[in-house]
Amino acid sequence: MTALAHHESATLTLVVPPEERRRARRRRPGAWGYAFVAPHALGLAFFTLVPILIAAVMSLHVWPMIGDPTWIGLGNFTALFADETFRVALGNTLLFVVLYLPLNLLVSLGMAAWLSPKIRHRQLFRVLFFLPTVTPIVANAVVWRMLYQPGGAIDGTTTALFGVSFPDVLQDPRFAMLAIVVMSVWQGFGYNMIVFSSALDSVPESQLEAAQLDGASAWTTFWKIQVPLISPSMFFATTMTLITSFQVFIQPYIMTKGGPGNSTMTLVQFIYNQGFTFQQLGLAAAAAFVLFVVILGVTAVQFLGQKKWVHYE
Repeated sequence: MTALAHHESATLTLVVPPEERRRARRRRPGAWGYAFVAPHALGLAFFTLVPILIAAVMSLHVWPMIGDPTWIGLGNFTALFADETFRVALGNTLLFVVLYLPLNLLVSLGMAAWLSPKIRHRQLFRVLFFLPTVTPIVANAVVWRMLYQPGGAIDGTTTALFGVSFPDVLQDPRFAMLAIVVMSVWQGFGYNMIVFSSALDSVPESQLEAAQLDGASAWTTFWKIQVPLISPSMFFATTMTLITSFQVFIQPYIMTKGGPGNSTMTLVQFIYNQGFTFQQLGLAAAAAFVLFVVILGVTAVQFLGQKKWVHYE
């Protein structure tokens, strides 16, 4: 009986369909994949999706820091667009994006092109240019505020070389935002420079040699061959820089406190003031949703337009 049972169990093992065994093998890697993704999915749910839902509820209430919330529907959004300070903050944010985005990309691309493999000490220059990106932005803003102020390093240099005092740009509504943009470009161009530099290194050398044999100049080769070939990297850099530039806060907050007047107040600073200075959490949440919609819309336009200028091999 024992031999017969062993024979029957062996026979049952042999008749398992091959398709079932293949499906079982496919299920095992899938389970491991879900296990690896689970911590990130939980983090996204608890630290991103849940706060978004809470902010959505808060935006529909008068929600003081202390006390009971009161339902007002879309009243916060109506109050926002009737608030001149909010409109000024929105305009300042758009101005920052319009100035910062092209300057950041041009400086990054220019430095990446200059740091070709033929440059001596190339890796050292890469580290030096990337260093401001990883240093604390608060410390950088404080240092630049000291550089800009009367009697600072910039003022002393212009006075010694040209006999002209450098204007107090942070106290001038005409130049304060431009001064913050310059500081922000210095702070952030290193990241995109590394992205562009790596993309330029991956351009096939044979295509560059063919262009040289055809008599193309270095300028033509760069704009007609290299730039189209690295357009996926440019799309990535443009999208990420666009998103982060709409969220600018620390630079104007540290350097000017949003002044002079409200000439450098951004949307994030407006949200901060409403939530933590005036303790109107519902109004702050509504402003945050406006910023979210603006970023979402601009990013969607960017993705829709990529088909016309991004070339994938």
